[in-house]
Amino acid sequence: MSFVRQWTLRLTSVALTALYALYRVHPAVWRTMARNYRPWMGRFARLHAFMTCQFAALDVPAYADFLRRRGWTFRYFDLSTYPETAKDTYVRAYPEEQRCWHGRFEVTGSVVDESSGSSGTPFNWVRGRRELNTVHKNLAGYTTLVFPSRRRFVINAYSMGAWATGTNTGIAMAKVAMVKNTGPDLAKIVDTLRHFGPGFEYIVTAYPPFLKHLRDALDARGFPWHDYRISGLVGGEGMTEALRDYLEERFAKVRSGYGASDLTIGMAGETDLSVWLRRRLRTDAGLRSALLGADEHRLPMVFQYNPLETYLETNADHDVVCTVNSTAVMAPKVRYNIGDEGRLWSFPEVLAALPPSLRPEALQAWISDRMRLPFLFLFGRRDSTVSYMGANIYPQDVEYGLYEGNPHAHLIAGFCLEVVEDADLSSRPVVNVRLRPGAGVDRGDLARLCADGVVAHLASASRDFAESLKEDPSAARVEVRVFDHDDGPFAGADGRIKNVYLMTGAR
Repeated sequence: MSFVRQWTLRLTSVALTALYALYRVHPAVWRTMARNYRPWMGRFARLHAFMTCQFAALDVPAYADFLRRRGWTFRYFDLSTYPETAKDTYVRAYPEEQRCWHGRFEVTGSVVDESSGSSGTPFNWVRGRRELNTVHKNLAGYTTLVFPSRRRFVINAYSMGAWATGTNTGIAMAKVAMVKNTGPDLAKIVDTLRHFGPGFEYIVTAYPPFLKHLRDALDARGFPWHDYRISGLVGGEGMTEALRDYLEERFAKVRSGYGASDLTIGMAGETDLSVWLRRRLRTDAGLRSALLGADEHRLPMVFQYNPLETYLETNADHDVVCTVNSTAVMAPKVRYNIGDEGRLWSFPEVLAALPPSLRPEALQAWISDRMRLPFLFLFGRRDSTVSYMGANIYPQDVEYGLYEGNPHAHLIAGFCLEVVEDADLSSRPVVNVRLRPGAGVDRGDLARLCADGVVAHLASASRDFAESLKEDPSAARVEVRVFDHDDGPFAGADGRIKNVYLMTGAR
């Protein structure tokens, strides 16, 4: 029976991987699948995730050892029996080759990506040719759904090199658009826009802070925005609605994708409906309570994702746990906990949570993309917070305070958050603000304006912070320090491909 079970699992997993390849044949077929997804497919995806884990238990040496050391026992159709894997417990514990099928690399056609190192140590991630082809087709399908056009021109402003997002975005976009891989080079982007002119619908792919930098730089040069149609596709980090509002004063549309070097890029993406829903959550306490919980005051990113490709779960701590359902993945990702906090809801469950008065508005937002995939409400990494006066301060909340209603927002290139200890041993949060190169502004006035904005937003967004203000008005003592572009904590920061929002240790 063991022999029959093993080969049944192997053949079924391979067959399902081949079946999924059918809807990637063309972006139009991918869109049809996304628009006709039904909840029963999620139950099927869970079964496939179970088979993927068992397949890996048989044929991946590292995973077999990982299970053996934890006393794992096989149970039919029970995904929960497989322990979670993570960077510390699995990736660091076993060499790359042992984490691949049969303990060996597919050498020809494989690509090595490197994570950004924002978590402390850069990691290498090996991806095979079939896996990369899957990633590229999924990303291309999503792009055609969210940015419909017959004349797409993608300016890929992600950092190039050994990073997964930049190189793979360029390859994927070439399937559905004309592409120029400029990297984050303002001069090249401006030259490209002027050379090819307004006859295309442009999509700039970049990290959110660079898209803001691009908007500010084009404004400073008097760029004729009204002659062009330019959209933005961002990823790599979260984005606030305050920043989106600021960007969409110039860009036709800005949408965000979710992925991770540990797993894959293009795991989930924003749609018109998910953006509408996130904006409603900002002000609708009843809807926020129904979807996120009565005591939840943070605003998550809201994405839609395909469980047939990346089956997501949440554990008791609300960590997102992912299984990539494909034998094309050279190093299988099975019940992998990346450390992101989130909530999961199906498409019908979200609709049911909407009061009848909002459903026509939701339908209007849905009608353009018409995607029926389930929703991921993503709060981000658990370790990206600062605790102060009994409240957790998130970088997203700081960003709101810096940009919302700030007439000098265009002079800010970035920020980072830290906790400092005074001479009297009391701690307080400090927001270090990075100016754009050559920005001329009264730093004292800017610091006061930013501090007032941050405190005001925290008081409105965090019940714990608001309560701390009532109990002790000194809780409002949030300090803002303004630095030149390459000074203080930002010295040498231009070499990083992502913003680092949290500093640890005293300076």
